Amino acid sequence: MMLLMQIVGLGLLATAVSWLATRQLVGALTRHAILDRPNARSSHVRPTPRGGGIAVIGVVLPAWALIAALSSERPATTAVVLAGALGLALLSWGDDRAGLPVALRLAAQAITVVVVLSMAPARWDFSGGALPPSADLAVVALAWIWFINLFNFMDGIDGIAGGEAASIGVGIAIVAATAGLDWPIMAKSIALAGAAAGFLAWNWHPARIFLGDVGSVPLGYLIGWLLLELAQAGQWAAALILPLYFLADATITLFRRALNRERIWQAHRSHFYQRAVRAGLSHADVSGRVLVANAFLVAAAVAAAVAASWLGLLLGLLVVLLLLGNLAWRRR
Repeated sequence: MMLLMQIVGLGLLATAVSWLATRQLVGALTRHAILDRPNARSSHVRPTPRGGGIAVIGVVLPAWALIAALSSERPATTAVVLAGALGLALLSWGDDRAGLPVALRLAAQAITVVVVLSMAPARWDFSGGALPPSADLAVVALAWIWFINLFNFMDGIDGIAGGEAASIGVGIAIVAATAGLDWPIMAKSIALAGAAAGFLAWNWHPARIFLGDVGSVPLGYLIGWLLLELAQAGQWAAALILPLYFLADATITLFRRALNRERIWQAHRSHFYQRAVRAGLSHADVSGRVLVANAFLVAAAVAAAVAASWLGLLLGLLVVLLLLGNLAWRRR
């Protein structure tokens, strides 16, 4: 009970510090005219400061370092994970300011992911021995890189990415507690959720600040690492269920655009959530629906952990299909 209270306290502290830091960033970014200006592919209508991810990542990285120092986690692994997040944040800040080639960003992500996976002590055996270790590593690396990018793609309206990060963080912590996993994964997840929640207070519609790539890219990287840790601990179904809406919306949209021979790397407004906003729903309406669906996904992930993987996956798929159907129906 004492440990649980300490973890909750860490989450509340992360929320408060992130809230205060984001508040300061709103003014600083506005004064320096670091703004996301509306264009034909935007879902906002007024210039808005971009770079709130500086506050979120600035809270998460020290919190994770502290957790690692107090736990039995290998310091070398933690150091390389945090260094990767910092490196991606700095690169993404450069992209926010001046724009960087897609190839450079993908190469940086690939190098970071491969280095982290190669240095981690765990053997990434998600195929049950059906694939050689090198192939397993390649599959995990590709999945992680895809998750980093889809999280970035899905950061397109007020509240959706911050809400998703907070939801997944809380969900991982609940699943870890239910399954009796070690406390560091719970603490890291709650710290991330708290930092996202503090930012979300300023990003809820109408947003006074956006994450920017400096937030969405390293957040996708860190959440992806937590999900891999959860899967490696035997909770692979829960790790798939918790981000299932983001996975489904981004992947379906990617394939649809590829079939239409569109340039899939270019910004657009064709995700389910973006189309729902274009059809008349407010940002808060759509992000609120996603938060409600995420609460059910957390319940489905817990069901997968304590009952049966197939049951949790079935419930999760049902939740996501209902949400996608609701967003699509709103377009008609």
